[in-house]
Amino acid sequence: MTSLTDLIKNDILYVINPQEYQREELISLLNSHPEIRFVSLAGADLTGNSTDERIPIRAFFEDIEEFLNGSVQTDGSSVVLPGIATLNDGKLDLVADTNSLWFVDYNYENIDYETGRPVGTLRIPSFLMHGNKFVDSRSILIRAVERFKSTLMEIFRNCPAICKEFGFNSGDIDEILLTSATELEFWVMTPNDKADVEALTASQELQESYWKRTKGVVRTSLEQSLILMDKYNLKPEMGHKEVGGIKAKLDETGNLTHIMEQLEIDWRYDTALQTADNEKWVRYIVKEVFRKNGLDVTFLAKPIEGVAGNGEHTHVGVAARLKNGKTVNMFTPQDMKKDFLSTIGYGALMGLLKNYEAVNPFISFTNDAFNRLKPGFEAPVCIVCSLGHDVETPSRNRTVLVGLVRDMKNPLATRFEVRSPNPLTNTYLALAAIYQAMLDGIKAVCKSGKTNAELEEEISKMPESDGFYLEKGRAYRSEEDVFEHYSQEERNRLFGVHPATVYENIHNFVKYPEKLNVIMEGDVLDERLVKSFTTAVTNRWVKEILNRLLPENMDIVRRCRAIHSKQKAHDLDITYWEQVDHLRQYLMKDTYNSKSLFTRVREAAKINDYSTLSQLQKEMADKMHELKELYCEYKRNLLDI
Repeated sequence: MTSLTDLIKNDILYVINPQEYQREELISLLNSHPEIRFVSLAGADLTGNSTDERIPIRAFFEDIEEFLNGSVQTDGSSVVLPGIATLNDGKLDLVADTNSLWFVDYNYENIDYETGRPVGTLRIPSFLMHGNKFVDSRSILIRAVERFKSTLMEIFRNCPAICKEFGFNSGDIDEILLTSATELEFWVMTPNDKADVEALTASQELQESYWKRTKGVVRTSLEQSLILMDKYNLKPEMGHKEVGGIKAKLDETGNLTHIMEQLEIDWRYDTALQTADNEKWVRYIVKEVFRKNGLDVTFLAKPIEGVAGNGEHTHVGVAARLKNGKTVNMFTPQDMKKDFLSTIGYGALMGLLKNYEAVNPFISFTNDAFNRLKPGFEAPVCIVCSLGHDVETPSRNRTVLVGLVRDMKNPLATRFEVRSPNPLTNTYLALAAIYQAMLDGIKAVCKSGKTNAELEEEISKMPESDGFYLEKGRAYRSEEDVFEHYSQEERNRLFGVHPATVYENIHNFVKYPEKLNVIMEGDVLDERLVKSFTTAVTNRWVKEILNRLLPENMDIVRRCRAIHSKQKAHDLDITYWEQVDHLRQYLMKDTYNSKSLFTRVREAAKINDYSTLSQLQKEMADKMHELKELYCEYKRNLLDI
């Protein structure tokens, strides 16, 4: 079998910047690469799913004007747009994006018989149009970016003092630059090998895996992924082992089995839209490279209970490119030894924190996401930031929602790290919501006329203190480990109660309408799109509970069987088992007089009683955790199993 390394060649076309080609030049370029047999228009729906088709390249050439300057009709039933693309109005138009990079997707398992190269599909990032309005995630992000840029320029024109802080006039600005970067954490394993949770937990606590050498097929797959990312000009910066994992086993042929490792890959920042496009493409590269080498990859936020989950920390920055070619970071203060942030920087951070209840639904909208967002695993559950203990000591607090990243030697490096996203977050909508929230804070602080010292005092205020912008009754900054330094009651009092279910999170749209309005402002989102997103997330939440979570829990309950010998059992064994069995009955067994927890879950879902369903889901999670703990205690005390 031909190895993947043999198929990664220099003379294959990996990426196209359509802005560099006229129509005839583009046709000539594609004709010179006959291995590219298909075209696919890739639009992203409201949950981040991408369309994928195989349109013969011949059809693309025959109707290239319509492909590039018009639209291609498709059936809306294949995308998640409830209430928009309906059964009686399901037509969608796919509109090609000619301003973003196009990637060529190669099938390394299908070699073109004429060229001897893998068959390629040109993936063109696209927009989804319904009723002459763009309704996809990519277009929402574009609207947010354009509004952020135009509003910031308006602020600079109307507030010369803000410009003075940076040493230029509004007329000196050529362009506002919004940059972002994500990273990718993922678990890799040999198929069908089950995780030993106790061994994984022990390895994690002993820090046996973090930054260790990769070996065998894992090392090969990681290196091939980085090489392939480089071919696509994604500029990978690092690949390494993460905190999770256990030592693999060696079989008699010298191959590794029972692989169970957590890895991370980082790559260069880009514009907001390109960053989101790149992230989806990196996920695809990693998944396919590891699969071709016989390994499963999961990007789930919490694939293994009790062990480190997969985060995707998202970095956001704002800069101005001047007409003289100079680039100025908008978050960096005039004197980095005096202030943590500029006025714009403080405003952006305050806006994100104040409006985060309406941002979070676009970041965490699955059961899996909330499985990760629990104390103890460096996953943020509190709306709180860290700036650093002093201006010359960068923040290294990994327990906060937002960290300030700054380098005293490099003013251009100042940015925010948002730690709540996971690899399956819809980065398009997440960034759009973040920019909208930040802009709200920027407008407020610029209007206030506050000094940087006063803004630092505002973001560092105690809960009982009033703020001109931030809410009374809340704290927004901590340089402490928020899990170790505060009790849960203190965290709830200082930083607010974090939603525990998808429903509680999406219900924040109803609880905080003024914050939702901030995210919608400027027609970046309208009520129809928000309602469609809410419906999609809620429907998925319910279906996951009924069709995935409940069956999995039922299997666990059934596997918790009595395994002690009546002749050899100790009174303690019997007591343990009675506790286990009592929980089993409560969870799953109906009687004439009572209904089990599982049945009550199904009934709440059936009548769309989402508030009750959310409460029952939390109870079910607690009871299942208790059952697993009790059953482990029960088994540990048995000599003969």
